[in-house]
Amino acid sequence: MHELEIAGDVHALIEGLLPVSLPEASFDRATSSVVIGFGWTELSASTWGLLERCAAAQRSEWPGVVDAWLRETADRAAMAIAEIELLGDVRELLRIRLVPSMSEERRRELVWTSAGDHFDALVVIEHPEYGAPLTRHRAGLLQLRRLGYALSQTRERELADVVDYTRPLAAGGEVRVITKPGSRYVTVLLSELEELLAEEDGDGALVAAPRYDTLLVYPLVSREALKALPAFAAEAAALHGKAQKPCSEHVYLWRGGELEVLDARPRKARSRLKAVLREAGRLYRRGRARR
Repeated sequence: MHELEIAGDVHALIEGLLPVSLPEASFDRATSSVVIGFGWTELSASTWGLLERCAAAQRSEWPGVVDAWLRETADRAAMAIAEIELLGDVRELLRIRLVPSMSEERRRELVWTSAGDHFDALVVIEHPEYGAPLTRHRAGLLQLRRLGYALSQTRERELADVVDYTRPLAAGGEVRVITKPGSRYVTVLLSELEELLAEEDGDGALVAAPRYDTLLVYPLVSREALKALPAFAAEAAALHGKAQKPCSEHVYLWRGGELEVLDARPRKARSRLKAVLREAGRLYRRGRARR
């Protein structure tokens, strides 16, 4: 049977059954979708999957197939409406967290994008009781698409009041600390290191994200970085070890917008850092006074 003929007959069945199975919905022939308006969103269900079901069934079975599909759609709509009533406009609650790269199994469940080789940008719902990572199922249920605004909301509502200061390192020099105690979002600033380090006369930086509420940064401005590396790594490890919800155990080398994991073995890490400083022409420069 021709696809258009199937669609015409199935859509006619939908229009006939809607008042019984899903009385609050309407059928939009232009988009081939059943549509339910509620709150801030419009819930819709495309009929393409239903048409495939009907194409695989006998014509006499179509009314039952359509009725079952409409009841499934009604169940999904009820779940979505319950979510909306629970959370309100969930779009206002969406945030971005930067987390260490997740397993492929975890990625399949959630809404995320890559943030380089070592971190993933995870979309989450910020709510004191019902907050959680946004699952693909939940995003589909609530018709959430084009979620780029979640990043700007994170910057404006979660990171506008971070504290940025320096403190002495045990081996000399100073480490820059960027923090907001208790926040889950400070690691998002890993994606903005170029801007954060714009005023530093350096060729990269040592970086650590031991907790989600704290970043450690040491700009590479001289050979003093070699002396500072063990103390920097020790401080990062101490913060990571004491954290209730630790982030990354690694020390990273940031250069040109990219993060590279430094080897956990001190000699290997020192060797790599020494090569970077030599390449930058800073190996034989004494440190300058830091702010």
